[in-house]
Amino acid sequence: MSSIKLFEQKQIRSFWNEEEEQWYFSVVDIVEALTDSVNPTDYLKKLRKRDSELGNYLGTNCPRVEMLTNGKKRKTLAGTIRDIYRIIQSIPSSKAEPFKRWLAKVGYERMQEIQDPEMSLDRARENWQKSGRSEKWIQQRMTGQETRNKLTDYWKESGVQKSDEFAFLTNIIHQE
Repeated sequence: MSSIKLFEQKQIRSFWNEEEEQWYFSVVDIVEALTDSVNPTDYLKKLRKRDSELGNYLGTNCPRVEMLTNGKKRKTLAGTIRDIYRIIQSIPSSKAEPFKRWLAKVGYERMQEIQDPEMSLDRARENWQKSGRSEKWIQQRMTGQETRNKLTDYWKESGVQKSDEFAFLTNIIHQE
């Protein structure tokens, strides 16, 4: 499944990989959106030469995926969200700076949550409140998650190993 996303009025081609269940985004489109380069392909080539680690990373992690280009399907260098984050870190552009600051902030917050896991629970609660969930819903969700974790631990101890068995058992719980 292909699709086009917009970033500040720039088109970013994307592709949903059913098998991997993740989005791939056109690397050239990302570069164009963040640099306003007249030739984003050349910009990317120069970026890869300047940052050899990035060049190796792209060659190893970013496959060529079929996307519409000028009305025709062509293979385009594409990356997952994780890959795109790595590319953005290497782009010296004022448009990329707000995104880099956001990435740094999120990374710092996650590091704090590793040191104090209670912070991640507080963040989850806050995000659910922002999305309009009631306190009752939030409490049920958190309690349900804890119950599920205990149950899956019990299943592991009882010999359940296959992910489809976990999915089947979890689905039964969800329906109840």
